[in-house]
Amino acid sequence: MTELIAATGSDLQRLHGIGPSGAARLLGDVGDISRFPSRGHFASWNGTAPSDASSDDQQHHRLSRAGNRRINRTLHIMAIVQLRNDTEGRAYYRRKIAAGKTSMEAMRSLKPRLSDLIYKQMTKDARTAKATGSGGHTGATLQSSAASSIPTAGTSEQSLPGPATSHPKTSILAGA
Repeated sequence: MTELIAATGSDLQRLHGIGPSGAARLLGDVGDISRFPSRGHFASWNGTAPSDASSDDQQHHRLSRAGNRRINRTLHIMAIVQLRNDTEGRAYYRRKIAAGKTSMEAMRSLKPRLSDLIYKQMTKDARTAKATGSGGHTGATLQSSAASSIPTAGTSEQSLPGPATSHPKTSILAGA
């Protein structure tokens, strides 16, 4: 799996807490990162953007239950690995705990930051692939058929040879 991920040109595995399976899941589920115009859109899609759960004077945020649960799980594993090692994620988590947050609230704060790191890395990888000319999905053509003056179409993309013929139905009551 590591070799396949390396063949894509992705550096996701350089992020602390992302292994081969996490990188593969991200690459497979996210696809083209440019479909997300911002890191906020990406966080909303993966379910790490905090949603307001406030009432009266108390301000509370919770993680959305919506979003891609597989990617959210990958981010959760990344967070756990970061907490087990001496990383910036662990330092951030400890700052939140010191500020009076519960462990759950601190984890909710950490996951969007990790989502931002992944978004930044995937965007960087996409720019690098575009600059070097290696990009796109395996097996995809890098030339658009609509870019030339005479577009090409495979047999499955061609229209039918003529207009459809109509077959008027005979009414059951017509013979009565």
